[in-house]
Amino acid sequence: MTTATEPSDYIVAEQRRVAAALPFADSTDDADRGFVAALEPGVITAADGAVVWDADSYAFLREPCPASVNPSLWRQSGLVVKQGLYEVIPGIYQIRGLDLSNMTLVEGDSGVIVIDPLISTETAAAGLALYRHHRGPRPVTGLIYTHSHVDHFGGALGVITEAEVAAGRCPVLAPDGFLEHAVAENIYAGTAMARRAGYMYGTVLPRGPKGSVGSGLGQTNSVGTVTLLAPTVDIVRTGQEETIDGVRFVFQLTPGTEAPAEMNFHLPDRRALCMAENATHTMHNLLTLRGALVRDPRVWAKYLTEAINLFARESDVVFASHHWPTWGTDRLVEYLAVQRDLYGYLNDQTLRRLNQGYTGGEIAEMLELPPAIAESWHARGYYGSVQHNVKAIYQRYMGWFDGNPAHLWEHPPVESARRHVEFMGGADEVLRKARAAYDSGDYRWVAQVVNYVIFADPANDAAKALQASTFEQLGYGAENATWRNFYLSGAYELRYGPFGTPTKAGSSTVLAAMTVDQIFDAMALRVDGPKAWNQRVVTDWEFSDENRVHRLELRNGRLTHYDRPAGARLPDPDATFTLTKPTLIRVLLAGEDFGVAVAAGHIAIDGDVTKLSELIGVFDAPDPDFAIVTP
Repeated sequence: MTTATEPSDYIVAEQRRVAAALPFADSTDDADRGFVAALEPGVITAADGAVVWDADSYAFLREPCPASVNPSLWRQSGLVVKQGLYEVIPGIYQIRGLDLSNMTLVEGDSGVIVIDPLISTETAAAGLALYRHHRGPRPVTGLIYTHSHVDHFGGALGVITEAEVAAGRCPVLAPDGFLEHAVAENIYAGTAMARRAGYMYGTVLPRGPKGSVGSGLGQTNSVGTVTLLAPTVDIVRTGQEETIDGVRFVFQLTPGTEAPAEMNFHLPDRRALCMAENATHTMHNLLTLRGALVRDPRVWAKYLTEAINLFARESDVVFASHHWPTWGTDRLVEYLAVQRDLYGYLNDQTLRRLNQGYTGGEIAEMLELPPAIAESWHARGYYGSVQHNVKAIYQRYMGWFDGNPAHLWEHPPVESARRHVEFMGGADEVLRKARAAYDSGDYRWVAQVVNYVIFADPANDAAKALQASTFEQLGYGAENATWRNFYLSGAYELRYGPFGTPTKAGSSTVLAAMTVDQIFDAMALRVDGPKAWNQRVVTDWEFSDENRVHRLELRNGRLTHYDRPAGARLPDPDATFTLTKPTLIRVLLAGEDFGVAVAAGHIAIDGDVTKLSELIGVFDAPDPDFAIVTP
């Protein structure tokens, strides 16, 4: 797909201003340091031949910066795209540029410990093979997940097997709460997050100067097989020390920072510090554009201070699960301090203005970072941004409402759009004025007013074409990669129609890791409330593989569930179902037909068999193709 618009004169002028304002002469990044070898060719495929990862498709980033990409983002993308095996220090290696994240390998007495095995089994296996080609066939003797996001655990079965873990040959370590949050993020709001992630990572965009140039944190997500091995060792406190294959690890728990369950660790005998995803070479997100729980910049800054005081001055290198390391004690302490100051400043100044009565949108326009932070390449907004991070902080403390009664009960988007368009003189008049605003370079305003026309009349092709061109201009000018991807993905859908959700929200092994409680929590989210208002169903679910009975009560449009207490005097159920947890997952979450499962003997029913169909009848399904830029 070739976009219909070229960068306007206004965007070209803005790109020149950025190029003149930022310290492009500063080339002190160490992205090439320690390079051992690249994967050649840089393409990874699945067993069926489908392309899972294609680093070579970003070769255009070696060329001079075009006018259609912000020069600062072009610089960042050119650094992030570097791929292959890198030596951090002797005995510590990283696989970079073969997925959104890094995989780190720490050599032990008899094998190698893998930290954060990428998103897909295919990319993780290719990275491990590249390492072994240059460092020998060392067995994996430990697996560490630094946090609960899929790009840090999804490739687990690409580096180790379930049998090896079960046999005790490979411990799996993770921060306290890891499994709960890993499952929750991928299941409860997984469909909506996955749909929006297609925008955030520019999944369907062509790779090139007018399309995807990466995501600032990494290039994009791999699209292979996502897996999950449950942890065998929980890290429950800061200072907890574990020795794996002769290597001492000292952990620091950092809940509520970049992930709800996250941890840094120090290797004291090697003077190396891993910051997970708490300090990377970009301003991070406090609320991702795909959606997530709002993160806490106050505790984020607090834990960075703690890491500096506990470990940084006893380290010669700091590395993370994205980007490249920073070497030298003084340099890494300053790097971590600037990162700390970044999140602390965003938090404190937003709250200062909030308490003066300003709204999130107003504060986002007002807040400027101190020069020492703004001029640090690693604090630039390639993945997070001042604009949406400030709004996230406002949301964290104040919620969606800004206090103005006029905003308390506004019309929903379609009805509001119809009224706006009518007030402004009709669609033709709005578009006439919007084209004039476009010609003057006022793209933010064009995007806002043309959106009214599209939501009032989604068949208005002229409005969609103008909005697509507007989104392209805004994307070309964006320093933030995820903003660029959102704008250009919106333009794509306006021109060619919805592309749906390119990746699935929950893999089979993620589903398998769910507890019974989490499975029923997920199903409660699918109850069509109004449809179930007048239905009452009480069922017991007896799990033969877990020696437990779980009760479900459907009443008042809500599904309540709990373990049936031993000896409790409860009303008799309408029906009792006997089955295993894997069967429950297959029929409730993976789409297997209940009738087939009953006929096959996988589910036994005692009581009123009609209650099963009555219960199933109130569930609906999420929509992975819901509209975003149209109603």
